[in-house]
Amino acid sequence: MAAAIVAMLLSREHAAPLAYIGGSLGTLIGADLFNLGKIGGLGAPVASIGSAGTFDSIFLIGIVSVLVASLSQIWSRR
Repeated sequence: MAAAIVAMLLSREHAAPLAYIGGSLGTLIGADLFNLGKIGGLGAPVASIGSAGTFDSIFLIGIVSVLVASLSQIWSRR
């Protein structure tokens, strides 16, 4: 939601792509890259960047942010 709101404030015309990029990068950097140092202490043989495998948070935040930004553009035209 935050990525969609910020994208709409920055550019209404390009809100959907901005929301997708901002939401995906924000999740990747904030949740994964800032915690790289903790991977060794997990004791797991494999670490998955982006959280839960194929249906992870990066995918979800990208889809939700684009939907919210796109819907807001449709509603603002009415």
